[in-house]
Amino acid sequence: MLKNITLGQYFPGDTIVHRLDPRIKILVALLFLVAVFVVRTMLGFLALAALFILIIALAKIGPVTILRSIRPLLFIIIFTFVLNILFYSGQTIYWQWGFLTISKEGIEKAVFIAIRLVLLIVATSLLTLTTSPMQLTDGMESLLKPLKKIKFPVHEMAMMMSIAMRFIPTLVEETDRIMKAQTARGAEFDSGNLLKKAKNMIPLLVPLFVGAFKRADELALAMESRCYHGDEGRTRMKVLHLKRADVWALVLMLAASVLFMVFL
Repeated sequence: MLKNITLGQYFPGDTIVHRLDPRIKILVALLFLVAVFVVRTMLGFLALAALFILIIALAKIGPVTILRSIRPLLFIIIFTFVLNILFYSGQTIYWQWGFLTISKEGIEKAVFIAIRLVLLIVATSLLTLTTSPMQLTDGMESLLKPLKKIKFPVHEMAMMMSIAMRFIPTLVEETDRIMKAQTARGAEFDSGNLLKKAKNMIPLLVPLFVGAFKRADELALAMESRCYHGDEGRTRMKVLHLKRADVWALVLMLAASVLFMVFL
């Protein structure tokens, strides 16, 4: 049931998007996130969507994979959509019952927020789907390197984020395995009211947390046995170097983001 979730997964490839410097991809993703929040018109959202479709085509990522990345947060999108329709008051009212109101402005607001959430998910998914956890770690650490002057633990922060993203697919797979095992023993996760469903999750959550802590302890022991001491005296096998394609990608995406934010 959970095996189709692509959150945090990396899909190897040899496309122009995969070969870009991870620092450039992180900066471009941040530009996209800012543009998604700033854009206020449907034309702007359509332009951003067209740009995302172009990047997806260049990265040779199937549309099914992108849809799978949206699936885990589909409930939040629908819930936010319904809340905005029912509780956003507007001038042109179509239906009203007590404090619940459906208006033209509320529908427009709900549609805009739903599109914004979908674009945010797609932008972050493109980053993780085309960039390995190790590349993300090196890219984030390189971008945050100036903070070392104020004693900020840059390397440790980047390492924790990388480990967290790497463990997401593992935890999803383990959750699916535990659910199948508990279902075979007679556990029911979908029956009853909300309170009963919450109680039914206990046979799933307890072994999941125990397994997560065990994996964390094993990882800590493995890192200590390999004499890992953070950034102290650490070298890298692959040093990041900006290429001409990276610079052009950043310039083009920066120009496109400014265009969206200013004119759309």
